[in-house]
Amino acid sequence: MRYFRSVKKIRAVLVDDELAARNVLASLLQLGSPNVEVVGTAANMQEAVTVINTEKPDLVFLDVEMPNHAGYEIANFFDEIDFQIVFVTAYNQYAVKAFEVNAVDYILKPIEREKLTAAVQKVEQRIQLDQNALKYHQLLNDLTSNKPQTIAFSEGGKKHLVQLESIIAVCAKGAYSQVLLEDSKTLLLSKNIGAIELELQELASSIFFRPHKSWVINLDHIQSYSKSEQQLTLSNDVIAKVSRFKKAELESLL
Repeated sequence: MRYFRSVKKIRAVLVDDELAARNVLASLLQLGSPNVEVVGTAANMQEAVTVINTEKPDLVFLDVEMPNHAGYEIANFFDEIDFQIVFVTAYNQYAVKAFEVNAVDYILKPIEREKLTAAVQKVEQRIQLDQNALKYHQLLNDLTSNKPQTIAFSEGGKKHLVQLESIIAVCAKGAYSQVLLEDSKTLLLSKNIGAIELELQELASSIFFRPHKSWVINLDHIQSYSKSEQQLTLSNDVIAKVSRFKKAELESLL
């Protein structure tokens, strides 16, 4: 589903086989709902489909009784109804049909300005709800989507694809860095530890921490912590130092 525009300006298409009815509706909207912008009109379903596909409105006012196709048949012309619908009809019995198509509201002819304004307010609320639902689903997707689980390291010109969770720690070796892995393997990289830390933080900031200028550790691999000796015991009995400047921050994470 596409994003809806701000509810401050709702793009609308008016569909009615009577020109006079379209003009009246447009005038009433201009008077009572200036936040609605009429971007297109149509006299029948075929024209409506073309205008809707071209203009991609947020809202369609749709007459029920039209030649060839009733308004509620609009669902047959779109794979997905990604716009709001307000039906306009002279016949109250079409209300049930309207809501079968998941319309926001229906208005009886002759149109009363107050009823039209109320319908537009419902549309605004529906659009806002849809926006909030979309934001929620985006957030949910962000939280549950597959984040990068691996990192590519280059050792001696050879690429190694390493699982982030398998990294126990990274230890500084002068201008080089040694990556200590869960399977007891190590990689010697021609990058300083600061550069490696940045890469790991970008991919998984919640599990990697730098407790000392010479160490970046995976918090999930901590086995024990000695405050007196200012050191951590990690998986595979790896011992990492803890700087007195990082002690408090580490303890807050633990």
